[in-house]
Amino acid sequence: MSAPLLRVRDLCVTFPARAGRRPVRAVDHVSFDLAPGETLGLVGESGSGKTTTGWAILQLQPADSGSVELLGRELVGMAPRALRGMRRHMQLVQQNPFSSLHPRMTVARILAEPLRVHASVPPGQINARVAELMTLVGMDPAMVGRYPHEFSGGQRQRIVIARALAVNPDFVVCDEPVSALDVRTQSQIVELLHDLQRRLGLSYLFIAHDLAVVRALAHRVAVMFGGGIVELGPVASVYRHPAHPYTRSLLNSVPVPDPARQRAKLLEPDIEPDFRSGGGADSPGGLEEVAPGHFVSRRYWPSAAP
Repeated sequence: MSAPLLRVRDLCVTFPARAGRRPVRAVDHVSFDLAPGETLGLVGESGSGKTTTGWAILQLQPADSGSVELLGRELVGMAPRALRGMRRHMQLVQQNPFSSLHPRMTVARILAEPLRVHASVPPGQINARVAELMTLVGMDPAMVGRYPHEFSGGQRQRIVIARALAVNPDFVVCDEPVSALDVRTQSQIVELLHDLQRRLGLSYLFIAHDLAVVRALAHRVAVMFGGGIVELGPVASVYRHPAHPYTRSLLNSVPVPDPARQRAKLLEPDIEPDFRSGGGADSPGGLEEVAPGHFVSRRYWPSAAP
């Protein structure tokens, strides 16, 4: 079995106390692995710690403790100069494509900036690389002289993706990349991400609220609640046999057009996991294996649970 591209262990992030309030543990001992070419969906309600987890992995948000290894190198506590060199291996696609693009820069300048910062191509080849990136995300290279406001939301998100791919990263955090788009455009962007993964061998941490989008793109899914992962496993296993009560409530909250089907879904008997199989050597921290590759936490469990 090949080594994971990304290895996260016991990652913790705490926001300090403000205005008389207690400190907030936004990320609480999060652990998981991500294989080359794999997509891990990270789902949960607002405030569950999904975005903070992604930012802490990218070292955009300082972590209190824990380990983040990318390509075998520890990122937590890495010297700034070394960390800058690692940034070409990890990139971010943010939620709002308009606010993440400089309004006074043309697309040509936006896409050329990371190429110059990381010196990833010779200066004389920057224009050719910019045109190549536009083609890669399904855009006309002749549009590079335009400004962000001259594009639709879907086109802007394609430009954001092109910028993330400019330095040939291995790992991309996609932070709600389709939530600001209409349904048809969402489908197009998801298909683009899937196609880019096949062509370039990318690994994604795909953060989302929309469980249908995660099911369409991800290989595995991690469910977050209260800053920690309460369930982790293959998409098919978690969606068909959710073991944690929070996962079941999250899936039951998905709207179903037919009220009868909705009632039937809500009245399905709970299936309690069998914790007797134990964690095993590959079990993420704090989770126990209840089926092959399917892990569940005992945290946030009703008092009557085993």
